[in-house]
Amino acid sequence: MPAERLKLKPPTEGHKIVIAEGGLKVPDDPILPIIEGDGIGPDVTRAARRAISAAVERTSGGRRRIVWYDVPAGEMALFKFGELLPQATFDAIREYVVALKGPLTTPVGGGFRSLNVALRQGLDLYANTRPVYWIPGVPSPMKHPERMDIVIFREATEDVYAGIEWARGSEEAGKLRAFLESEFRVKIPEDAGIGLKPISERKTKRLVRKAIRYAIENHRRSVALVHKGNIMKFTEGAFRDWGYEVARQEFPKDTITLDEVNRSFGGTPPKGKVVMKDVIADNMFQQLLTRTEDYDVLATPNLNGDYLSDSAAAQIGGLGVAPGGNIGEAHAVFEPIHGTAPKYAGMDKVNPTAEILAGVMMLEYLGWRESGEALRNAVKKTIAQKIVTYDLARQMEGAKEVKCSAFADAVIRNL
Repeated sequence: MPAERLKLKPPTEGHKIVIAEGGLKVPDDPILPIIEGDGIGPDVTRAARRAISAAVERTSGGRRRIVWYDVPAGEMALFKFGELLPQATFDAIREYVVALKGPLTTPVGGGFRSLNVALRQGLDLYANTRPVYWIPGVPSPMKHPERMDIVIFREATEDVYAGIEWARGSEEAGKLRAFLESEFRVKIPEDAGIGLKPISERKTKRLVRKAIRYAIENHRRSVALVHKGNIMKFTEGAFRDWGYEVARQEFPKDTITLDEVNRSFGGTPPKGKVVMKDVIADNMFQQLLTRTEDYDVLATPNLNGDYLSDSAAAQIGGLGVAPGGNIGEAHAVFEPIHGTAPKYAGMDKVNPTAEILAGVMMLEYLGWRESGEALRNAVKKTIAQKIVTYDLARQMEGAKEVKCSAFADAVIRNL
């Protein structure tokens, strides 16, 4: 069936979230699209949706509930409808505003580009937001994983993820190589693939603006602009400069630069001020290890944020416990940041913690903070009881190994 003819049937119950001038108007029974995903996706999303629904019902005394709306994407969508990402799925998320998804397959090499990137770009979900914090009891390679508590705001629509590239030997690469040589005296080897890396003022500023607002609203101490501007002066260097501009021009009463703190306040930030600083990307990697507690909110171009978020997640137990959100001006899609692990598909084996914590982020985005906090605490309690899936059980002495679905059962009991 061609994708353009695919018609999805929304639930007959529930109501739509409304985008209003002051923010989202969320009904007590919002319809939320959910993409189960590929590989282990169905296992973790089904576990998570039960835990999320239970948290909402219990904390609201039954007054609130989520009406889930299954929408297709990924390998199953290709098999059933001939499209990896049907337009009807895009339309459903655009109409119902907030969604949850499982992991989707991203191939290396030729063929279609990442479905995650397609969703972010198609819905302009420009802030890939990743909170990274340690849950007590989760095995970690670090002596002090509790020192990690950061939120990364990673630009999600440009930089290398703009996907502007041409293959080695292609006509387009040849034309571009010839143009660069004739007009700018830039020589590129004939056997090179060529890619472009756009970083724009508008997209940088809206990303940094969101990071600063988050820091202010959540009483965070600092926002670090992470860049490679010492080498790429007009892209990543500009990211740094534009970031400081946003703070100076739009948040002068709430922010202060690290230079000002050192120059005028003896190195101690004034109370209530968010400190703006910047760090070279490669230095940031070792700073997260050696001075972890000095960092709070990071704002990054796309590729830097990709590396850093995975590296930071490794310090608190790995991608199995790391959630993420793709957030625009109103629309948002929440997800785990791990992959599809196809060899474990359908085995009810893998860890659903990241998917459940993505649900925590989603609940907080809806304004249902009590439900989100209850769900996060239930996850912490379950892990503290050493009721865990195989990936953590093999690293924890005295652990009770359970299946993916049974872990969700335990979380629900601990609400």
